[in-house]
Amino acid sequence: MDPHRAVDAGEWVVVTHAHADHTARHKAVILTEPTRRLMRSRLPGSRIEQVLAYSEAWSGDGRTLPGLSPSFALTLHPAGHVLGSAMVHLSAGDDSLLYTGDFKLRPGRSSERCQPVHARTLIMETTYGRPRYEFPPTETVIESILQFCRQTLSEGLTPVLIGYSLGKSQEILASLTEADLPIQLHPSAARLTEIYSEFGCRFPAWKPLDVESARGHVIITPTLRPLVAAQPRIGPLRVASLSGWALDHRPRTDTAGQQRFPLSDHADFPDLMRFVEAVKPERVYTLHGFAAEFARHLRRRGVQAYALSQNDQLELSLGI
Repeated sequence: MDPHRAVDAGEWVVVTHAHADHTARHKAVILTEPTRRLMRSRLPGSRIEQVLAYSEAWSGDGRTLPGLSPSFALTLHPAGHVLGSAMVHLSAGDDSLLYTGDFKLRPGRSSERCQPVHARTLIMETTYGRPRYEFPPTETVIESILQFCRQTLSEGLTPVLIGYSLGKSQEILASLTEADLPIQLHPSAARLTEIYSEFGCRFPAWKPLDVESARGHVIITPTLRPLVAAQPRIGPLRVASLSGWALDHRPRTDTAGQQRFPLSDHADFPDLMRFVEAVKPERVYTLHGFAAEFARHLRRRGVQAYALSQNDQLELSLGI
C-alpha cells in the first residue's frame, strides 16, 4: 500500500491517492476512478488498473494474488484527504485491517467526507500527532484568507495563495465560490482542477495564469517561481501560504513577510484521537509525522499502539 518505489508485475499495489509521495510507476494498481484520472495526469504511462468504487469488495485473482483465503476481501472507503482518496480495509475470516493513507475527518468542499470503519488492526498516518496541533474551525480560516485577499486587492497589490496543485488548490478555490473575486490558477493546478470539475466539484470562474493579465487577480499556485520572474509586469505581490504547519509560526507572518494560514488536508490531533475511537481497533500502528509520540499517547489511554516509522521509546512502570 502506497510504496515509494515502483513495484514490478506480479503484485498489486493500492494507491490511496494521487499525491507524488504516494505514487510510483507500478505495473498493477488498485485505486478509485478519480485517483486513476489524477494519477494518469501526473504520472503518464501504461499500467494495469483495478478501479474500485467506495465500499465495493474485491478478492483479487489466483494469478496475481495466489494462496488467498476464499474469504479475503479488499474495500476502499473515503479518506477525506483529496478527491478520490481512499482508506484500505482488508478482511479475511474474522480478522481485519484498516490502512488510512492520508486522511482528515473535517468535511471539505472538494473531497468526499471521511468514513471510518471498524478493524481489529489500524495502520494510520499521524502527521500532526502532537496535542499542540489543533486547527481552528475551517470557516474561520477561510474567512481570514478572504479578508487577506480583499485587503490586498484594495491596496492595489496582487494576492498570491501558495498551496499544493492537487488538493489544496482545489479546496481554497472551492472556498472562494461565493467571494466574487477574479482568480487565476497555475497551469499544474488548472489541469487538475478541470479533472475535479468532471467529477462534479463546483468552483467559481477562474482563468489560467497569465503574467500579462495577472495584476488584480487572486493567484493560486504551488510555487512563486514564475511570479517572481514576472513581478515587473504583475506589480507588487502579497504572499500567503496555506498549510497546517502555520500553527508552528507565531505570529503568522514569517521573516520574509509571507503570511501563513493553517489550512490542512490532514487530521489534527483531536481528529486523530476521534478516529481511533471510531475505528475501535485492538491494536494501532502509526506512520509519518509524530508517530512515536502519538503511539505513546494512545498507550497511556490503554490502547495497544506502536510506531512503524520511528523508534518507540522504552517505557518502564516503576510502580510509584
